[in-house]
Order: sequence, then structure tokens, then C-alpha cells
Amino acid sequence: MAAAKEKNLNDLFLDTLKDVYYAEKQILKTLPKMAKAATSDKLRAAFEKHEGETEGQIERLEQIFEILGKPARGKTCDAIMGIIDEGKEIMDEYKGTEALDAGLLAAAQAVEHYEISRYGTLKTWAGLLGMKDAVKLLDQTLQQEKTTDVTLTKLAESEINYEAAA
Repeated sequence: MAAAKEKNLNDLFLDTLKDVYYAEKQILKTLPKMAKAATSDKLRAAFEKHEGETEGQIERLEQIFEILGKPARGKTCDAIMGIIDEGKEIMDEYKGTEALDAGLLAAAQAVEHYEISRYGTLKTWAGLLGMKDAVKLLDQTLQQEKTTDVTLTKLAESEINYEAAA
């Protein structure tokens, strides 16, 4: 009997791609709820803008699955589920308080930082594996996630956190 095939970087890349695909789908479901919960118009607008971007990010991931000749299929990502659950907890526990938007913003940034980490890793691995088209697609998303994170930081520092502290 032959030994089980040893897993390699290609397998790890595909597993991580499935993980982030699942994560993006969950984020897409959650963003409208966060936008609805936000009391700040600017924060709501940021969530709504990112919802549109997330749709594009999912499409790019589907293109990468296509390049690999694999079905676009997610794999349950416990990390993103934990972050999303924390966000839901904030929406429930801080509803109607001055701190709600600060909590929502912090939850959104936890999501962004997770995504930045994942996309950075995938881009690096795609480069090592010689997947030039995947590198370009992953870099587009990585830059978008970084921009969203900067936008959220500016919003937090300019008003949201001050309103929560008032």
C-alpha cells in the first residue's frame, strides 16, 4: 500500500484560499448588519462601500480557483467566525450606547487585519509557486484591504473613539 501523498505548498495555498473564500462570504453577510447597526453616517458609508469591494474580492478569488482548475469552495474558517461572533456580541451588548460605533469599528478592523494577513501570505505563496496571475489578483485585494483599514483608523481617530469617550 502506498503512503499517503505528502502535502506541499500547493495544498496549503489551496486550503488557505478556501479558508479566505469562506471568510469573505461570511463577511459579505455580516457587513449589511454592521452598517444597519452603526449610528455614524460615515461608519455606515464605510461598511457599505466595503460590502461592494467584498463582492469584487470574492470574484477575484473565484478567478484564482479557475486558474487552479478547482471548484470555488469555501472551508469553514473558525478564526473569522470568532471575529464575527465578537462583532455580533458588540451589536447586542452595546446597542443604543455611545460606545457602539467604536466597538463596531474595532470589530471591523479585526476582520481587516485577519484578511491583510491572509492575503499577504497567499500573495507570497502564489509568487513562490509561479502563479503570476494569482499574485496580481491577490495584490489587488491586499491593497484594498489595507486602504479600508487606513480609512477605518482615520475614522476612529477623528471622531468615533472621541464620541464614545464623551
